[in-house]
Amino acid sequence: MPVSQPAMAFVRELVYRRSAIVIEDGKEYLVESRLAPLARAEGFESIDDMIAKLRAQPAHGLHTKVIEAMTTNETSFFRDQSPFEAMKKEILPALRKARASSRRLRIWSAACSAGQEAYSIAMLLRESNPELLTWDVRIVGTDLSSAMVSRAKEGVYNQIEVNRGLPAALLVKYFERKGVNWQIKQSLRDIFECKQMNLVDPWPGMPPCDVIFLRNVLIYFDVPTKRVILSRIRQVLAPDGYLFLGGAETTIKVDESFERFQVDKAVYYRPGGAGAAK
Repeated sequence: MPVSQPAMAFVRELVYRRSAIVIEDGKEYLVESRLAPLARAEGFESIDDMIAKLRAQPAHGLHTKVIEAMTTNETSFFRDQSPFEAMKKEILPALRKARASSRRLRIWSAACSAGQEAYSIAMLLRESNPELLTWDVRIVGTDLSSAMVSRAKEGVYNQIEVNRGLPAALLVKYFERKGVNWQIKQSLRDIFECKQMNLVDPWPGMPPCDVIFLRNVLIYFDVPTKRVILSRIRQVLAPDGYLFLGGAETTIKVDESFERFQVDKAVYYRPGGAGAAK
């Protein structure tokens, strides 16, 4: 289903206004591949017909479906292994010492998609730090898509999804069969809380976080929006906390109040001055 230039312009403006995601010029193929299945499912003969409906009824619930269809939900278990290695080698030992009195740990997986990153963190905690079983540990996941939030809460994955990045030993230990699929065991789902959240809207109720995973998210925003998001990150990240971004992302020349650190292949960021407490 091809998309006309007027329809493309409408989608670009809608997506930016509702999510601050920038759809660059030349991305017609992306819009077509994401919206064609939605148009068919909603009974439209073309993407342009669906966009005409959106123009005619601005408050129609179809707007939300279009936004969610245009949101990238690509992820996998233990994606880009290096941040998890850094957590195991350096960050969790430091946090165990720093939080020894409170015995409380909060980790946020932002734009968590179907939850693979959050559950990877949960498995890492259990495998590398079993003593944390006695701590007050919560992993918070958020995503723009209500469909992804529902999937993350349920924690059910098909065979292809569990084959991507998940060691067989962890599959056996932390999953159980659910028909032809696999479901995360209740013990891990109990420490995971997932909710719908648009990063460009206010963040009510976000608890102070010790570690924030905001990976492969900022690349979709323009610089002013990146600055707003990083400013909000500073407000919820503990003064001695840790921020992970994607491999192609950085705070440099965007928000200089963060300091950059590297352990092996992993890069993480800390609020200015936190490095002195390492």
